[in-house]
Amino acid sequence: MREIGIKAIWVRPYVRTTIDPDFNTKLKNVLSRQFSPSEPNSIWVTDITYINTISGFVYLASVMDLFSRKIIGWHISDSLSTSVVIKAIQKAKLNRHIEKPVIIHSDRGCQYVSKEYIAQTPANSFIRSYSAKATPWDNACMESFHALIKREWLNRFVIKHVQHAHDLVFEYIECFYNTTRIHSHCNMESPYDYESVIAS
Repeated sequence: MREIGIKAIWVRPYVRTTIDPDFNTKLKNVLSRQFSPSEPNSIWVTDITYINTISGFVYLASVMDLFSRKIIGWHISDSLSTSVVIKAIQKAKLNRHIEKPVIIHSDRGCQYVSKEYIAQTPANSFIRSYSAKATPWDNACMESFHALIKREWLNRFVIKHVQHAHDLVFEYIECFYNTTRIHSHCNMESPYDYESVIAS
């Protein structure tokens, strides 16, 4: 190397650049992987996933009631802003009648610790719960659903844009997953039928 004038490139030693925010120790995992509540509207889980389209990534935020694994709120946007989460939460609240505080579990993404999210999940109606950092298994049911919708449906299509993605997600969730697709957790019934049996 010396003879032909080659020198090694110096690599700077590892420097930690991500420092846990002050609220990090305040975000508790209330859910603690208890994925089988005994009644509806006792535990909701939520997350965001990306969908690849010809026009670029779009983002799906979903809210699931763990009792039946039913998707009770969802929203698609071409932006990863907090609004995609807020709109999914608002739809979930419109679709369900909350009589007592609901545990709502998410990861620690910036959308889920924002002032807007906290305002939409007030302490008199919700108990906020958070996965441990870099531990997706703490939100396994929501992660599983997002993998499922891609594997069973979205990956079959060349998705053009956000409206095309919206139409496909609507067809899967509202016309198949919630109403027709059977689930082992629901005694081999759909989430809709499982909740209907319990309600009766």
